[in-house]
Order: sequence, then C-alpha cells, then structure tokens
Amino acid sequence: MLKNLRHEGYLALGAVFFAVSSVPAKLVMEGGFSAWRLTQIRTAGAFLILFTYVFLKNKKSLRVELKELPMLIIFGLFGFAVVNVFYFLAILRLNVGIALIIEFTAPIWIALWIRFIQKKAVSPLMWWGLVVGLTGLLLIAQVWRGLTLNGLGIIYALLDAFALAIYFLVGEKLVGKKSSEATMAWGFGISSLFFAILLPWWQFPFAKLGDIVALTGRFEGSSMPTYYLVLWVVFFGTAVPYFLVLNGLRGLSAATSSAIGMLEPVFGGIFAWIFLYEKLSFVQSIGAAVVLVGIYLANRARTSI
Repeated sequence: MLKNLRHEGYLALGAVFFAVSSVPAKLVMEGGFSAWRLTQIRTAGAFLILFTYVFLKNKKSLRVELKELPMLIIFGLFGFAVVNVFYFLAILRLNVGIALIIEFTAPIWIALWIRFIQKKAVSPLMWWGLVVGLTGLLLIAQVWRGLTLNGLGIIYALLDAFALAIYFLVGEKLVGKKSSEATMAWGFGISSLFFAILLPWWQFPFAKLGDIVALTGRFEGSSMPTYYLVLWVVFFGTAVPYFLVLNGLRGLSAATSSAIGMLEPVFGGIFAWIFLYEKLSFVQSIGAAVVLVGIYLANRARTSI
C-alpha cells in the first residue's frame, strides 16, 4: 500500500512540475522561439543533465542490447519529441484548457488498446474513472462558452494524445527492464539526435536566448532574460517531471498512470491563478474536484488492468 502511494506521489509531483512549467514555456514561445526549437533545446539540455548523472552514478546501466533499440527509439521519438512538439503547436492554436482536454484523452486510447488490441479485460471502474475525469476537464475548460476551435490545432492535440498514450505504454515496458534514469537518458538522447538531424544546431537562434522577456500577471512590470526561462523549462519542466513519471510507472499500470496525469490541467489552473491572476470560476472549481474523483476511480481499478 505504501509502495503504491509512493508511486502515485511521483506521478502527482510530476504533474505539478509539468503544469507550473507551462507558464515559462509559453513566455519563451511568445518571445520568438518556435515550438520545434524549444523542444529541441529542452530535450538536449535534459539529455546532458541525465546522461551526466547516470554516467557518474552507474554507467553500466546505459548499456543496451540490440533487441532493446527499437523500443528505445519509439520511446525517444514519441515520448519526448512528438509529445512536446505537438503540445506546443496545439497551445499556439487552441485555448490551453482545450488542448489539455484533447491531450488527456490518452487514457481512453490506452484502455481501448488494452481491451481490443491486447484482448485484456478492462475494469468497468476504469471506464467510469476515465469518463468522470474527462467530464471534469470539460468543466474546467467550459467548452460550451462558444469557443471557436482551430482545425489544425485539434489535429495537433489529437496527435499529442496518441503520442502520450505510446509514451505510457512503452515506458511501462521499459522501466521493467532498465532503470528510470537510464531509460530517460536514452529517450532524451534519441530525441536530441532526431532534432539535431532535422534542425541543425548551427542554425539555432542562440542570440534569442539573450532577449529580455516581459513578465505578466503577478510579476507584471518585471522582465527576465530568455535563457533563465529556458533553463527552468529544461530542468524543472523536463528532466525532473519525466524522471518522476517514469518512477511512478514502475509501480502502476500505464492506464492508471495516464489517468493520474489528469492532475496536470488541474494544477495548471491553480498556477495560472497564482502567477497570471487567471481565477477559476465556480464551475471550473467543480470541474477540478470532478477530475480528482475520476482519478480516484481509475486508481481503484488498477488491479483489474
């Protein structure tokens, strides 16, 4: 029981770090960075941090067998490169709440995969948990208020949801064979190599790192160099939360882990209120509570998956 609570705590804390880091990430993009370049520098930076840590701690854990490479490549490309890029592309075209709702349909795709592709039984309680959780996300975003959705943004968000589902499913298998740190290092390394080929580093807009970004909300009137925000995104918005999520996956199923991930938009609303003065309405507050109920139901169903 205590072990399960520890893994649930890892996932919840990971959601906190992901949520709070959305603010500096958006400021960086508004300052002129593209979603592709921001993903490139955050994955490369996180790779250098984790690779150094793992190499000094236990470099033997970095060794992989040839048969492990396909799974690691899928994990690196989808779990790090695709998830990050399409999330950033989605929030540039959609309301952040809407983008998160679509992204967090990932637990549904995971449950469908388990039920119809792997032919395994899925507890009815898990279905109820997912339905309740997604209903809460709809309340948080207040989708009935006449929002005009961007078609390309919806496509990006759906692709992000599929990539997130792959991340949880593949990550669940990998952490059963390798340490979380080594899995992370390989994932970020493969993602970094992919971006280095796609977007050569000699063309990277390094000069923009020195640009001054005007802050908003609670810190309105203040400014900060872009590289401070990028460092935050690299360390606290990438390396730390991904590490926490993978540790959480060690003790929980992919379906349950992705359901707990629904905490991210809840925390996102809290941090938006704290830093940007974006208050939750009464309905949105109810939605946050409904999401927590959905997570609880999905968590109770984990032994059936």
